[in-house]
Amino acid sequence: MSTDNCIFCKIVRGEIPSRKVYEDDEILAFHDINPLTPVHLLAVPKEHIDSMATLEVRHAGVMGRLMVLVQRLAADHGSPDGFRVICNAGRIGRQDVYHLHLHVLGGPNPLPGMIARST
Repeated sequence: MSTDNCIFCKIVRGEIPSRKVYEDDEILAFHDINPLTPVHLLAVPKEHIDSMATLEVRHAGVMGRLMVLVQRLAADHGSPDGFRVICNAGRIGRQDVYHLHLHVLGGPNPLPGMIARST
């Protein structure tokens, strides 16, 4: 995908406004525009990476920083007692936007269970 048409690349470049909660040289985090839980943030690497399925060894640093950052984001935005991180990858993983992103979900109440097991 061209980064010209990528919605998250446009947000990173400031072409589309967002409610930013964190930004540094490599990472941007912002509120999801259609939140599923009281705390629903998105954290993205500024570099366009299509998917977790296309990560390379050179991405280890930014991915490690993302994983460490989400705990602080969750706590600072209303979910200090726990949170969920979701990263959908590829068609089977139901990835809708092909720019790697982490959903940080939480709030004051326990989240629903994961994918239901079929019996």
